Amino acid sequence: MLFLYRILRARVCLISNSINTTCIASARRGALWGASGFGRPRGNHLHAVKRSPLFLKPKALSHTPSSFLSTGAQSEDGNLIYTGSLATAVRGVKFFSYSTSGASLCLMPQILLKSGLGVQSPALQVAFCGIVGFFTFLTPALLHLFTKGYVIRLYHNPERDTYAAVTYSLLLTERRTLFHQKQVRIPEVSKMFTTFYANDTGLLVNPDMFRLPQDYNHLMGYDKPFTFPTPHPDRP
Repeated sequence: MLFLYRILRARVCLISNSINTTCIASARRGALWGASGFGRPRGNHLHAVKRSPLFLKPKALSHTPSSFLSTGAQSEDGNLIYTGSLATAVRGVKFFSYSTSGASLCLMPQILLKSGLGVQSPALQVAFCGIVGFFTFLTPALLHLFTKGYVIRLYHNPERDTYAAVTYSLLLTERRTLFHQKQVRIPEVSKMFTTFYANDTGLLVNPDMFRLPQDYNHLMGYDKPFTFPTPHPDRP
């Protein structure tokens, strides 16, 4: 029993000495940190906490016109506010139609000579040339008639409130149509290939492709105040 008592007493002393040593080391380390400045938050740290975005009040959004908020490219015509999504498709279809029409014109004499239609009745020749000419000339003409008003790019000058609509011409070159917002006229009956008229020129745009909805509303005049017409007091 005496032997066990001595062993337990030695363990208790060892544990108490370890605890005291740890406390003394921690106290010394804290004193060193306090003296060197590591334990105190620095001034720039406090400044950073005060300037944290979490403590800043939200600023009110300024009501800036949509033309200045547009991030489109700028040119001599103004800010780019619209880009047609089918511009490449329209150009490709028209180019393919012109190519097939040119190939038909080149192959028509060879077909007439090889098939013997050139020495047969004139009625058969007229019928054959009419069918080939229909797909050679009429198809590109109809295609251009339907797509000549498709706007591939639209620019807006906020200072003069003017627009420049870029479309494809018959020869696949870019053509610009300049007009003022006051010259925009919305058709009374909605049409398939015309969204609005500008200088009596029908133009087609997709409202979903505008960079900002405010640009489309200003173009169509939807942001202007309107009044309902009052009936005449003398009229029953």
